[in-house]
Amino acid sequence: MAAPVRVLGFAGSLRRGSFNRALLRLAVEAAPEGLEIEVFDIAPIPLYNGDVEAAGFPEPVQAFRERIRAADALLVACPEYNYSMPGVLKNAIDWASRGADQPFAGKPLAIMGAGGGLGTGRSQYHLRQTCVYLDMHPLNKPEVLVRVAESFNPDGSLKDEAVRGKVAALLAALAAWTRRVQG
Repeated sequence: MAAPVRVLGFAGSLRRGSFNRALLRLAVEAAPEGLEIEVFDIAPIPLYNGDVEAAGFPEPVQAFRERIRAADALLVACPEYNYSMPGVLKNAIDWASRGADQPFAGKPLAIMGAGGGLGTGRSQYHLRQTCVYLDMHPLNKPEVLVRVAESFNPDGSLKDEAVRGKVAALLAALAAWTRRVQG
Protein backbone atom coordinates (compact mmCIF):
# COMPACT_ATOMS: atom_id res chain seq x y z
CA MET A 1 0.00 0.00 0.00
CA ALA A 2 1.32 3.44 -0.96
CA ALA A 3 2.07 5.98 1.75
CA PRO A 4 -0.71 8.52 2.24
CA VAL A 5 -0.50 11.86 0.46
CA ARG A 6 0.02 14.50 3.16
CA VAL A 7 -1.71 17.77 2.29
CA LEU A 8 -1.34 21.09 4.07
CA GLY A 9 -4.53 23.11 3.75
CA PHE A 10 -5.02 26.76 4.58
CA ALA A 11 -7.72 29.35 4.01
CA GLY A 12 -7.10 32.89 2.85
CA SER A 13 -9.62 34.28 5.31
CA LEU A 14 -9.24 35.11 8.98
CA ARG A 15 -12.94 35.39 9.84
CA ARG A 16 -14.13 32.63 12.21
CA GLY A 17 -17.33 32.23 10.20
CA SER A 18 -15.53 32.26 6.84
CA PHE A 19 -17.13 30.17 4.12
CA ASN A 20 -13.65 29.33 2.85
CA ARG A 21 -12.73 27.95 6.26
CA ALA A 22 -15.98 25.96 6.08
CA LEU A 23 -14.90 24.70 2.64
CA LEU A 24 -11.57 23.62 4.14
CA ARG A 25 -13.38 21.76 6.97
CA LEU A 26 -15.51 20.07 4.32
CA ALA A 27 -12.33 18.99 2.53
CA VAL A 28 -11.06 17.35 5.72
CA GLU A 29 -14.37 15.44 5.99
CA ALA A 30 -14.42 14.52 2.28
CA ALA A 31 -10.77 13.44 2.02
CA PRO A 32 -10.49 10.11 0.19
CA GLU A 33 -8.64 7.17 1.65
CA GLY A 34 -4.92 7.67 1.21
CA LEU A 35 -5.04 11.46 1.58
CA GLU A 36 -4.54 13.26 4.90
CA ILE A 37 -5.19 16.97 5.35
CA GLU A 38 -3.57 19.08 8.05
CA VAL A 39 -5.09 22.55 8.41
CA PHE A 40 -2.82 25.52 9.14
CA ASP A 41 -4.17 28.82 10.45
CA ILE A 42 -2.39 31.79 8.84
CA ALA A 43 -3.90 34.32 11.29
CA PRO A 44 -0.79 34.56 13.54
CA ILE A 45 1.51 35.42 10.60
CA PRO A 46 2.50 39.11 10.95
CA LEU A 47 2.54 41.60 8.10
CA TYR A 48 5.66 41.15 6.01
CA ASN A 49 8.49 43.49 6.95
CA GLY A 50 12.01 43.15 5.57
CA ASP A 51 13.49 44.52 8.78
CA VAL A 52 11.78 41.78 10.77
CA GLU A 53 12.93 39.18 8.23
CA ALA A 54 16.53 40.41 8.59
CA ALA A 55 16.31 39.59 12.30
CA GLY A 56 14.94 36.10 11.55
CA PHE A 57 11.62 34.54 10.67
CA PRO A 58 8.93 35.04 13.33
CA GLU A 59 7.79 31.74 14.90
CA PRO A 60 4.44 31.59 13.03
CA VAL A 61 6.26 32.08 9.71
CA GLN A 62 8.85 29.43 10.56
CA ALA A 63 6.08 27.01 11.54
CA PHE A 64 4.26 27.69 8.26
CA ARG A 65 7.43 27.12 6.22
CA GLU A 66 8.14 23.86 8.07
CA ARG A 67 4.58 22.57 7.54
CA ILE A 68 4.78 23.44 3.81
CA ARG A 69 8.13 21.67 3.52
CA ALA A 70 6.77 18.55 5.29
CA ALA A 71 3.65 18.33 3.10
CA ASP A 72 3.46 16.40 -0.15
CA ALA A 73 0.91 18.87 -1.57
CA LEU A 74 -0.99 22.03 -0.72
CA LEU A 75 -4.69 22.91 -0.71
CA VAL A 76 -5.75 26.56 -0.61
CA ALA A 77 -9.28 27.79 0.06
CA CYS A 78 -9.10 31.19 -1.61
CA PRO A 79 -11.70 33.94 -1.08
CA GLU A 80 -11.98 36.84 -3.49
CA TYR A 81 -11.53 40.45 -2.40
CA ASN A 82 -11.69 43.21 -5.01
CA TYR A 83 -11.21 40.78 -7.92
CA SER A 84 -8.09 39.22 -6.40
CA MET A 85 -6.75 37.10 -3.57
CA PRO A 86 -6.96 38.52 -0.05
CA GLY A 87 -4.01 40.42 1.34
CA VAL A 88 -3.64 38.00 4.28
CA LEU A 89 -3.18 35.09 1.88
CA LYS A 90 -0.66 36.96 -0.28
CA ASN A 91 1.15 38.06 2.89
CA ALA A 92 1.46 34.47 4.17
CA ILE A 93 2.75 33.32 0.78
CA ASP A 94 5.18 36.25 0.62
CA TRP A 95 6.62 35.41 4.04
CA ALA A 96 6.95 31.69 3.31
CA SER A 97 8.57 32.34 -0.08
CA ARG A 98 11.47 34.39 1.27
CA GLY A 99 14.97 33.06 0.78
CA ALA A 100 16.64 30.62 -1.57
CA ASP A 101 15.27 27.72 0.48
CA GLN A 102 11.62 28.67 -0.09
CA PRO A 103 9.47 25.56 0.50
CA PHE A 104 6.94 25.99 -2.32
CA ALA A 105 9.15 24.82 -5.20
CA GLY A 106 7.94 21.57 -6.71
CA LYS A 107 4.77 21.33 -4.58
CA PRO A 108 1.57 20.12 -6.20
CA LEU A 109 -1.32 22.43 -5.34
CA ALA A 110 -5.10 22.44 -5.51
CA ILE A 111 -7.16 25.62 -5.24
CA MET A 112 -10.82 25.98 -4.30
CA GLY A 113 -12.87 28.92 -3.18
CA ALA A 114 -16.25 30.11 -1.99
CA GLY A 115 -17.45 33.58 -2.91
CA GLY A 116 -19.86 35.61 -5.00
CA GLY A 117 -21.19 35.30 -8.53
CA LEU A 118 -18.04 33.84 -10.07
CA GLY A 119 -17.20 31.79 -6.99
CA THR A 120 -13.66 33.26 -6.62
CA GLY A 121 -12.61 32.58 -10.21
CA ARG A 122 -10.66 35.84 -10.50
CA SER A 123 -8.80 35.39 -7.22
CA GLN A 124 -7.94 31.80 -8.09
CA TYR A 125 -6.45 33.04 -11.35
CA HIS A 126 -4.25 35.55 -9.52
CA LEU A 127 -3.23 32.94 -6.95
CA ARG A 128 -2.28 30.58 -9.78
CA GLN A 129 0.02 33.22 -11.27
CA THR A 130 1.83 33.59 -7.95
CA CYS A 131 2.08 29.82 -7.51
CA VAL A 132 3.55 29.33 -10.98
CA TYR A 133 6.18 31.99 -10.25
CA LEU A 134 7.09 30.11 -7.05
CA ASP A 135 7.52 26.89 -9.08
CA MET A 136 4.48 25.09 -7.65
CA HIS A 137 2.50 22.68 -9.81
CA PRO A 138 -1.16 23.81 -9.73
CA LEU A 139 -3.78 21.20 -10.56
CA ASN A 140 -5.82 22.43 -13.52
CA LYS A 141 -9.02 20.41 -13.18
CA PRO A 142 -11.48 20.04 -11.61
CA GLU A 143 -12.14 23.63 -10.65
CA VAL A 144 -14.06 24.25 -7.44
CA LEU A 145 -15.74 27.64 -7.68
CA VAL A 146 -18.46 27.72 -5.02
CA ARG A 147 -21.17 30.36 -4.99
CA VAL A 148 -21.84 31.01 -1.29
CA ALA A 149 -25.49 32.07 -1.59
CA GLU A 150 -26.43 28.83 -3.34
CA SER A 151 -24.16 26.48 -1.40
CA PHE A 152 -24.01 27.52 2.26
CA ASN A 153 -26.54 28.44 4.91
CA PRO A 154 -25.85 31.69 6.80
CA ASP A 155 -24.43 29.66 9.73
CA GLY A 156 -21.77 28.13 7.43
CA SER A 157 -23.38 24.72 7.14
CA LEU A 158 -23.52 23.13 3.71
CA LYS A 159 -26.80 23.62 1.85
CA ASP A 160 -25.81 22.06 -1.51
CA GLU A 161 -24.46 18.52 -1.15
CA ALA A 162 -23.13 18.66 -4.72
CA VAL A 163 -20.32 20.84 -3.33
CA ARG A 164 -19.13 17.89 -1.22
CA GLY A 165 -18.80 15.82 -4.39
CA LYS A 166 -16.86 18.59 -6.16
CA VAL A 167 -14.45 18.90 -3.24
CA ALA A 168 -14.04 15.11 -3.06
CA ALA A 169 -13.29 15.02 -6.80
CA LEU A 170 -10.71 17.80 -6.38
CA LEU A 171 -9.01 15.89 -3.58
CA ALA A 172 -8.94 12.63 -5.54
CA ALA A 173 -7.40 14.51 -8.48
CA LEU A 174 -4.88 16.17 -6.13
CA ALA A 175 -3.81 12.77 -4.75
CA ALA A 176 -3.30 11.41 -8.28
CA TRP A 177 -1.54 14.60 -9.42
CA THR A 178 0.77 14.54 -6.40
CA ARG A 179 1.78 10.94 -7.08
CA ARG A 180 2.39 11.81 -10.73
CA VAL A 181 4.48 14.90 -9.95
CA GLN A 182 6.50 13.00 -7.33
CA GLY A 183 7.20 10.28 -9.87
